[in-house]
Amino acid sequence: MTIQILLLIVGLALIVFGAEWLVDGASAVARRAGISEFVIGLTIVGFGTSCPELVVSLTGALEGNADISVGNVVGSNIFNTLLILGMTAVIAPVAVTRANSRRDIPIALLVTFIFCFLGFAGGTINRVEGILFLVVFVGYMFYCFRTDTGITGGDEVKERSLGLALLLVAAGLGGLIVGGRLFVDNAVLVARAIGVSDKFIAITLLAGGTSLPELATCIVAAAKKKDQLALGNILGSNVFNILLILGASATVTPLSTLALTWMDYGVLLISAVMVWLWTYTGHRNRVDRWEAALMLLTFFGYYAWLFVKL
Repeated sequence: MTIQILLLIVGLALIVFGAEWLVDGASAVARRAGISEFVIGLTIVGFGTSCPELVVSLTGALEGNADISVGNVVGSNIFNTLLILGMTAVIAPVAVTRANSRRDIPIALLVTFIFCFLGFAGGTINRVEGILFLVVFVGYMFYCFRTDTGITGGDEVKERSLGLALLLVAAGLGGLIVGGRLFVDNAVLVARAIGVSDKFIAITLLAGGTSLPELATCIVAAAKKKDQLALGNILGSNVFNILLILGASATVTPLSTLALTWMDYGVLLISAVMVWLWTYTGHRNRVDRWEAALMLLTFFGYYAWLFVKL
């Protein structure tokens, strides 16, 4: 038990330092390359923080366990949007640019709707749909880089060489992934040692565990007033999860979605609609603290429902 607790602390430390390095490195890369922090968050940071989901879902698909692949993505997207974006906006309201409101948020909403429609109506994501997801993903990434307007803010970023910035990004991603794995694995062992049920562990520790990199990255980004990096990370991770991770997993083997309930689909859709809706309510083009509080209430209400259904 003592070793597990120590490893849990080490994992948490790696997550914290990894997030710090990743945000600093990604911001420096954006400044050096003339790319907006949002696009850096959407691509480099979004992909990096989605690596745990990619590993878990692909492993589930290869082992013929569709419930792991699909459930991991749905749970992570709900966690990302309602809890992580909610917590980020509570710390500091998150600004939404014109490109976000006209392109990125509607695309994330559309991708979520298509997944929910295919999963709920057909009960499966087949190989053809998986390949189409991958094609759309490549097209979206190309479009984001093609239409990116570059650095628009005047915030200060510590000057670093491109090599050092890239090294910080790599070290940060490594710290997040290794730290997240250490934290989740040892938290599960500690929970089992004190008699917590496997169902409780699966819904809490494992569902949130693969989203720890996004959580740490967004909190650090919010604290450093880099809300575009945080928003790009959330939207990027969600799009990566559906188009890339489910697309790759379904290409390996068709994925059954029968284990998902109407509540799971409903909360997933509501989370995406909320992000879109908040750009037009309250302070326009901003996720305010009261809106973030509603997201957090929705998240905890959903989790309470899950516990009741155990």
